This record gives sequence, C-alpha cells and structure tokens, in this order.
Amino acid sequence: MTTDTAMRPPKRLLRDRIPVVHQLRQSVGLQRGMLIAGLALTAFFIFIAIFAPLIAPYGFAQLRGPDGSFGSQQPPSAAHPFGTTVGGYDVLSRTLWGAQTALLVIVIAVLLSIFAGVFLGLVSGYFGGWLDRVLVVVCDAIYAFPSLLLAIVMSIVISGGQSNLWGGVLAAAISITVVFIPQYFRVIRAETVRIKAEAYVESAKVLGASSGRIMFRHVLRNATRTLPLIFTLNSSEAILTLAGLGFLGFGIEPTAAAEWGYDLNKALSDVSSGIWWTALYPGLAIVLVVLGITLVGESLNDLADPRLRGRRRVAQSAGVVAETSVVPGGTLTAGPGGLAGLEDGETFDEHGIEVTQ
Repeated sequence: MTTDTAMRPPKRLLRDRIPVVHQLRQSVGLQRGMLIAGLALTAFFIFIAIFAPLIAPYGFAQLRGPDGSFGSQQPPSAAHPFGTTVGGYDVLSRTLWGAQTALLVIVIAVLLSIFAGVFLGLVSGYFGGWLDRVLVVVCDAIYAFPSLLLAIVMSIVISGGQSNLWGGVLAAAISITVVFIPQYFRVIRAETVRIKAEAYVESAKVLGASSGRIMFRHVLRNATRTLPLIFTLNSSEAILTLAGLGFLGFGIEPTAAAEWGYDLNKALSDVSSGIWWTALYPGLAIVLVVLGITLVGESLNDLADPRLRGRRRVAQSAGVVAETSVVPGGTLTAGPGGLAGLEDGETFDEHGIEVTQ
C-alpha cells in the first residue's frame, strides 16, 4: 500500500451520502430525538397523502352510503369514527383526503418557487448592474407585503377564489409561489455574489468559459447547499397559507377536493354548540404536519452549523484527550509530577514558576 493510498480518507458509503440519513447519523441527544420525531410525522403525512384513496372509508364529497344518507353533525360512531360535518361529509375521510391536497400544493408551490427564485437570484447576483437593482427592489417589495394577503389577492386574480381540484390547487400553489420566490432569490443572490469572486470562477473566465456555463456549472452547484433547509421550512408555511386561504373562503370548493382550512371554517359555528369533532381533527392534522416538517427543518438547520455539527466528535474525543499524557512521566493530573509531586504549601503562577509563601 502506497503512502498516498494510506493517507487518502475512506470513501463514504452510499447510505451516508443520502442527505437525511447523513444528517441523522450526525445528530446526537435531544437533537436526534427531534429529527426522528419530525421525520416520523412527515413520513406518516406523506404516506396518508399517497394512499388516501385506499385508506379513506368514503370519498371526500360523499354524502350517502349503503345505509342511506350520513346525516349532519353526527357524533363519532362505528360507521363514522370522526363523526360527520355540518354539510354531511365524513370527517375521517375529509381529513385523510385533505393530506393529499396539502401535499400537492406543497410540491407544486415549492418547486415553482425554487426554480423561479434560484434562476432570478443566480442571474441577478452574477450579472449585477441595473438588472440586479430592479430585481432586488421588486423582491424586497413582495417580501415586505403580508404573505397571506398577497396570496388572497393572487387567488382572486387566478381563479376568483373558487375553483375545481386542479384549478384550485394551481391557484393556491401559484399564490404561495409568489410569496416564496423572494426568499429563494435573496439566498441564491447572496451566495452568487460571494462565489463569483472565488478563484476558480475567475480561472474559468480566463479560460474563456461562457457566462452560462460558469453560472450553471460552477456557481449554481455551490450556491444551492442551503436549499433543503429552506424547502422544509417553506413546506410548513405553505400548509399554513393554504389553510388560511381555505379558512377565509378563498380555497378549494368542497366538491372539488378536501381542504383542512375550509373544514375549519365550516366548523366555527359547531364549536359554540358543543360539537367538537368537526374542528378537532382537521385542526390536529394541520398542527401535526406543520410540527413534523418544522422539526425536520430546524434540526437540519442546526446540523448545518459546523459548531453544532461537531458536538458528537467533541464528546467522543473528550475522554481520549483527558487520558492523553503530556509529560514523559505519565498522565498529567495536577502538575509536572502529578498530585504526588506537589508538596504542601507549593503553588505555581500562570507561567509555571513556583511561588513560595
């Protein structure tokens, strides 16, 4: 075995290169517990969203079963474990189907905002000039505008506030996209301005590489490392924005898709009448999904900090450092000769010189 081969660091396994698995192996203590809890809640949400048509006992807009009409505001029973709504819908079915609607909106909104925000931030940060100033002013103006109010305005412009499944999903997703674009724009622009001054970018310019090649091959690859963190945090915000649109009456029609915010809006009058089940389960679904995604995002954000990322290595090496000998005679425990080398009354100053009393 040559010296170069011996000094070469071992290649990481494929499982360790997977982002979430790698971060999970780095976590320790309470942070690992938070990350595992967040991943479990998020995975459960995605599972429910994908298999909602198979898990839900009824359709999201179904009002009748084999035994006849479901009835309005029926309490939880064997036929309806979560009861029925004021409109006669099964609460369990609408809660499960609502996860599918939320997942669709998250995926479409976040993907659209990532592509638009990353492209604009990359172009703005790399070229600068008047284009950079215009984009910065526009994105700052959008970012300063109340997000929910902006989403309401965009929803009204796109679909009049009400639409079918895909029309409503796209309207809500595009409304949320407009809110999220400035966040990705600001992050990518700041990274691009920093990276374009690096030596390897200047070398690529000297070698005659085109601006497009430099941006998308050299700058983009190094400017998007923080996007997974923003993605998780924006996913939870997208659910809250979608629920806010539905709660205020600008969401998706109940006959087109199930939406948790709309169900909460219709359950307002039930709460004062002692009918708790119509509001409890949609609200609990929103809380658990947002909690799970937020825990994942915050844990990944902490692990991205090098100071926190090295805690495990510090903890593991603490015992080794304590046992390391720093003098030829053995482990240093109290002085040049150990505890036995200190006679009564002897002390040493900060320079190691004996001070006699």
